[in-house]
Amino acid sequence: MIGRSTMILLLLLSGCGDSKRLDDLRPGDELVVLIRNSPTSYFIDEDRPTGFEYELIHAFAEQAQLRVKLEVVFTLNEMINGLQRGRAHIATAGIGLKVDTHPVLTSTGYLDQTPLIIYKTGEQRPYSVADLLGRDLVTLAGSHHSLLLQQLKATHPELQWREIEAADSLGLMQAVSEGEAELTIVDSLTFKMQQRLYPRLAKAFELSQSASIHWYIAADPRAAQWQASFNQFLSTQATSGELDLLKERHFGNVEYASRIGSLTFQQQVQSRLPQWRELIESVADEYQMDWRLLAAIAYQESHWEPDARSPTGVRGMMMITQATAKDLGISDRMDPEESLRGGARFFKNLLRRLPNDIAEPDRSWMALAAYNVGMGHLEDARVLTERAGKDPHLWQDVREHLPQLQNPRIYPITKHGFARGNETVTYVDNIRHYYSALRLQDLSEGRISPPVDVRDLLPDTWRALTPGSI
Repeated sequence: MIGRSTMILLLLLSGCGDSKRLDDLRPGDELVVLIRNSPTSYFIDEDRPTGFEYELIHAFAEQAQLRVKLEVVFTLNEMINGLQRGRAHIATAGIGLKVDTHPVLTSTGYLDQTPLIIYKTGEQRPYSVADLLGRDLVTLAGSHHSLLLQQLKATHPELQWREIEAADSLGLMQAVSEGEAELTIVDSLTFKMQQRLYPRLAKAFELSQSASIHWYIAADPRAAQWQASFNQFLSTQATSGELDLLKERHFGNVEYASRIGSLTFQQQVQSRLPQWRELIESVADEYQMDWRLLAAIAYQESHWEPDARSPTGVRGMMMITQATAKDLGISDRMDPEESLRGGARFFKNLLRRLPNDIAEPDRSWMALAAYNVGMGHLEDARVLTERAGKDPHLWQDVREHLPQLQNPRIYPITKHGFARGNETVTYVDNIRHYYSALRLQDLSEGRISPPVDVRDLLPDTWRALTPGSI
C-alpha cells in the first residue's frame, strides 16, 4: 500500500520526464510548449484547437521546421516551475509572469495589455490605489499583477490582496461577478474578451501603464541563440502585417462590443436560447454551419423571436423579406424551422458567390455584410477599398470603407449607389460579438480542469506554506 507522503511525492514528480533542452532541437523535432487553456491563448473550438498564442507558436514552429507538443498548465507558478525543471522548451502565457527571481529569458514583446482594476457595477467603484485599501482584491498567483501590487505596497503599506492559484482570469471575474470577491486585476484585452460572459463587470481604473506580453524561454546554454530566433520571427511577423492579421482574427471584434448589449444577450442566452438551441443546431448541421454563428445571426435579426416583424415587411426568426422568401421557397416566414433554413441557405449562397481568393474568417464576415446590404453594395465597398490602397480581401479594410456608401461625395460614382454602410458595419460587428460570446460560453462550460489539486493532499501544516494570501 502506498503511503500518503509517497503519493504526494509521486504527484509532484509526475510529468517531469526527460529534461527538454533547446540545445537538442533539430529540424523535425518536437518543440514542447507550456500553454494556458484560455480564450486568449489556446482552447478547443468545435473539436479543433485554436487561439492567438496557439496559432502564433505554430507559425514559428512551421518556419523552424519543428513539430509542436503542447502541455496545458493549470497555474502560472506551474508554468514557470515547469520551465525551470526542464519540462518544456518555452512557455506562452498571453499574460505577464512574475519572473523577477526566475532564471528564464524572455522574447521581445508582441502584444500590449494594460492591467485594469475590475469591479461589479452597482458596487462601490474605486478610482485610485488608495481606494483599494480595505477592499477584498484578488489576483493570479505568479502573475506580473502580483509583482505590481508588491511594488505598490511600498507606498501603500496597508494594501492587501489574495492570490489565487490558477492560470486564467475567468475564475477571478466569476468571483467578482458572484460576490466572492470585490475587485480583481485583469489585463485590458483579456477583460474585453471575457466581459461578454460577465457583462455586469466594468473597468474601475488602469492600475499601471501598458506592458508587453512575451514568450518565456528555458535557460540553457543555447537559450540566447533561440531567443534571437524567436525575436527575429516576432519582428518579421510584425513588419509583414501577419501579427496584426492574427490579432484581428482573434480580438478584432472586442472593440465594438456594448456592455449593455452584452448584458441583454446573456440574459436571453439563459432564458430564450434553450428553447431554440436544438432546432438551431439541427439546421446548422444540415447546412454545415457552426450553430453558434447561425444563432448569432438569428439573435441579431429577431432576438430569437419567431413572430418578429418590422414595419418594412420582414418577418420571422431570420427576418426574411417576402421577395427573398419566394426565391428561397419559404411558404411560411413565421415558421421558425423554415425561417432558419431559409436564412442558412441564403448565407451559404452568399459565401459561394464571393471570390474564391477571400479566405476565412474574412469570407464569413463579408457574407454577413452582403446578407445585410446586398452583394452589389459589398462589391462597391471592396472596389473603394482597393482604390484606397487597402486589401479588398480583408474584412477589416472593407469595414473601414463601407460607410462611404452613404457619403454623398462618393456613392454617386459607385455602381450600385447609396447604401447604409454604417448600419452594415454595426450589423456584422454585433453578430461577431454574439458569436464570440457563444464560443466563449462553450469554452467556460467545457474548460479543461486540473486532474488533481495537490494542495488538497497536503497536511495542513504544509498547505499553510503554499502560495496564497499575502
